[in-house]
Amino acid sequence: MNDCCCAGQMDYGPAPYTADIRRMSIMNRNFRTAVWTGCHLQMTLMCIPVCSEIGIEMHDDTDQMIRVEQGRAIVKMGKCKYQMDFQRIVCCGEVIFVPAGTWHNVINDGRIPLKVSSVYAPPHHPRGTVHCTKADAEKAAY
Repeated sequence: MNDCCCAGQMDYGPAPYTADIRRMSIMNRNFRTAVWTGCHLQMTLMCIPVCSEIGIEMHDDTDQMIRVEQGRAIVKMGKCKYQMDFQRIVCCGEVIFVPAGTWHNVINDGRIPLKVSSVYAPPHHPRGTVHCTKADAEKAAY
């Protein structure tokens, strides 16, 4: 069975748009879905399965804000990929701020899929990006 929920997905940017991001996040089953991409900012939704993670990454020129919409996570951050000494537990409604150039990972530490919304400034993914699974995202590494 294909768990990809791509039908009807669209990136509404850069047109003016309003959305119930919490509801959209909870309904999202894709690893990553770009909801709105403008010239200077992008909103994506992510679904991280139980016992999985986003994966260690760093964006040289992009600040990021990640909001937990459902579930519980552990966030790790640091200036070095091998020494992420900032670690916190984050729950529904809490926000993670990741400065550009910071290594980070978000790990699903709960018993249900972790649903997050993520804002990138400037945009990080191509407009309209949909990755059904983490493997799809890794294949498309930019």
